[in-house]
Amino acid sequence: MTKHHDQLVKYASLAIQLGVNVQPGQTLVIFAPLVSVDFVRLLVKRAYEIGAKLVYVEWADSEITRLKYELAPFEALLEYPMWQAKGYEELASQNAAFLYVSANNPDLMNGIDPQRLQTASKTSSTATQGLTMARLTNKVSWTIVAVPTPAWADKVFPLLPEEERVDALWSAIFQATRVEKDDPIEEWRNHARTLLTKSDLLNEKQYKALHYRAEGTDITVELPQDHLWVSAGSNNQQGDRFIANMPTEEVFTSPLRTGVNGTVRSTKPLSYNGVLIENFSLTFEEGRIIDFAAEKGEEMLRTLVEMDEGSHYLGEIALVPHRSPISDMNLIFYNTLYDENASCHFAIGRGFPFCLKDGVTMSGEELLKRGLNESLTHVDFMMGSADMDIDGIKMNGEVEPVFRKGDWVI
Repeated sequence: MTKHHDQLVKYASLAIQLGVNVQPGQTLVIFAPLVSVDFVRLLVKRAYEIGAKLVYVEWADSEITRLKYELAPFEALLEYPMWQAKGYEELASQNAAFLYVSANNPDLMNGIDPQRLQTASKTSSTATQGLTMARLTNKVSWTIVAVPTPAWADKVFPLLPEEERVDALWSAIFQATRVEKDDPIEEWRNHARTLLTKSDLLNEKQYKALHYRAEGTDITVELPQDHLWVSAGSNNQQGDRFIANMPTEEVFTSPLRTGVNGTVRSTKPLSYNGVLIENFSLTFEEGRIIDFAAEKGEEMLRTLVEMDEGSHYLGEIALVPHRSPISDMNLIFYNTLYDENASCHFAIGRGFPFCLKDGVTMSGEELLKRGLNESLTHVDFMMGSADMDIDGIKMNGEVEPVFRKGDWVI
C-alpha cells in the first residue's frame, strides 16, 4: 500500500467528499473487508478531517463467510442478526451515510451448494430491506468503491508475474476512477455533467420502448409512463448530492415490468454469490423470464432467477457506450461494479423508485401498479457489445437510432 500512498489518499478523498459526500456533523457507516484495512483507515481519517461526527466500521472476512456457507447447519442460514439490521435502519433514519468497500474474489464460493447460497442471500435481503429501501428511495447518501485482492488480481491478470498482479489491478482501478488525474474531484464533476446531458436528452424523448439487437440478442423493452433516466449523482432527502457507484459510465432507468419481450445474451461473465456464470441467455415474454441457459454456472443462474417472483423480471436497463475509459482497458474485471461500466447492462430484480416521477413518495403497491418491479434482489449482468444497435421507439410508433455499433448516436 505504501507505494500507492498518494493515489490512495486521493481515492479516499474522492470517495468521502464526492462519492458519499460526508457532511459536517454526519455519521458515516463503512462496510469493509479486513483486507482493505489500510485503505479504510484513510477513509476514516478523511471523514473526520472534513467534520464527520462518528465513523462506524463494520468488518467482514470472505473466508469466514465461506466457512459459514460450507459448514454451518442449514438452519443458521435462515437467521440474520436483527439487532444489526434494526441498527442500520436507525442510523439511516438519523441521516447517516453508508460507504461500501468491495474486495472481490470471483471464485470464492466455488463448490458451495447453490441452494445454501440462495437461502443465505434471501435471508439477508429480507432482513435488511429497511436499509435497502432507504438507499433505493435516495433517503440516504451511499457509495461503493473497490480495492484489489490477490485472488481478484489473479483472475484479471493471469498472464502477469504473480508479484505484479495486485499493482496492475490498483493501476486499473485508479484509471477507471480518474484518481490518476491531478484533480480527481473536478474530473468527476465534469464527467457527471457529461452524463447528465445524456440522461436529460433521454428524459425529453420519453421513448415508449427500446429495441436492442446484437449477436444472440433481439429484445424489446417497454418503459413506464413518466419514467426517469438517471446518471451519476443523486440528492438525498437533505438535498445533499452523492454518487452511488465509483466508477460509473451509465445512464439508466427501470423498465415496464410486463413490457420485456425477446432474448438477451450476456457478453461478460457474472460473478454472483462468489460463483461465475458465463455465456448465458435469458428469454422474456410479457416481462417474465420463461427460459434461460448458461455454459457455466447454470444452477447458480437458476437460484438467481428463482429467488422470488420478482427475480423473474427486470428492474433496470442501463446504456453504456462501448468506448469508455473502462471498456478501452480491454479487461474483464469479473466484478459487476467495473464490468457494468464497460457495457450496456440489464438487472434482474428490483426496480428503482427514483426512476419514476414521484416514485420515491409511492407505496410498494402504487409502484407495482405503475409498472415497477419488486424483488428481494437486484443483480446486474452485462449484455452490451461493439456490434449492438439500439433503437428508440416513440409514442407515435416512429423509430430512431440511439446506439449504433455500441456507441451513442443521439
